[in-house]
Amino acid sequence: LIFLYSFTTEESAYTFPPPGLTLKWIPQAIGTPAMQAALFLTLKVAVLATITALILGTLAAAAVYRYDFFGKEAISFMLVLPLALPGIVTGIAMRSAISLIHIPFSFWTIVIGHATFCVVVVYNNVLARFRRTGASMVEASMDLGANSFQTFRHIVLPNIASALLAGAILAFSLSFDEVIVTTFTAGN
Repeated sequence: LIFLYSFTTEESAYTFPPPGLTLKWIPQAIGTPAMQAALFLTLKVAVLATITALILGTLAAAAVYRYDFFGKEAISFMLVLPLALPGIVTGIAMRSAISLIHIPFSFWTIVIGHATFCVVVVYNNVLARFRRTGASMVEASMDLGANSFQTFRHIVLPNIASALLAGAILAFSLSFDEVIVTTFTAGN
């Protein structure tokens, strides 16, 4: 309904259906310096959180898929937990953790907060792709003389590229839309 009222011709009347439709409010909103600053800040946070989530989520998925170690299931559970919990619980937990280690609240604490729950979607997508991709291709690449970087570049990356893209789109969307975690990690 709020979206629908953004096209109404009236300034303050909330009658349904709207008396008329117009696009005149959109340029006014976009032209406001405060709106531009807020949008630019949101985009910066979303991009940085997405990049961080791509790196950490991919590394975590690779480690969980490739190696057997003590606590593997606990790490998988801890990675998924921020998205499984309600946003307010995640926000309060992030604020408490940031306060506990005496990090001053800033732009970077917002990025850390957003990256924390964005890692989940990248991790889930990449881990699912790793599980569908056979390890025999990596072994064959190494047997044919490729080093680790060449194997990653020519075999692994093309196989997980669509999972990375899907994870990046989801992470960006989640970060762009997240208000509660932002409120708790921004400080006063």
